[in-house]
Amino acid sequence: MDIGNTNIVLGVYAGEDLIAYWRMSTSPHRMPDELAVLIHSFFSYRSLSFGEIEDGILSCVVPPLLPVFEEFCQRYMEFEPLVVEPGTKTGMRILYDNPQEVGADRIVNAVAAKARYGTPLIVIDFGTATTFDAISRSGDYLGGAIAPGVTVASDALVQRTAKLPRVELVVPSKAIGRNTINSMQSGIMYGYV
Repeated sequence: MDIGNTNIVLGVYAGEDLIAYWRMSTSPHRMPDELAVLIHSFFSYRSLSFGEIEDGILSCVVPPLLPVFEEFCQRYMEFEPLVVEPGTKTGMRILYDNPQEVGADRIVNAVAAKARYGTPLIVIDFGTATTFDAISRSGDYLGGAIAPGVTVASDALVQRTAKLPRVELVVPSKAIGRNTINSMQSGIMYGYV
């Protein structure tokens, strides 16, 4: 379970195979019982049941939601989830000046990308913040960069200018816009590529 600032992503694996996944909006006021109803409906849609799930991993960058998801896992899934947090043994050395500062989402991304693609590599996550994380040839987490996410950048552009409208976040067919909407879409979307 990836509990992010904007979205929560849930995935179910059978061995190494991702067999189902869902995305829902992050709400800092959800309770464990609400999660159970919502996630149960996701599971039912895919003919899955809570009892089929043996273990779980939580990555959370929204501190108030961590105990809510932990309680959901304990009460409804009947397991104690592995919470990825500073100090969690992942097999990856964290060479950040202060390893406690690295978000759980960035560590999980780095470990998963290393397992899937090998090293060296750069992991890019287009979330509320766009993060770039560098993994060395020897598999160490070196650090990275954090930039405003695409939606955050778009919102700031609209809020801080008098005449620019809110635009749909789609990749335009051409990089050079011939009108304000396409020019904004190009700048917002291609500006991160």
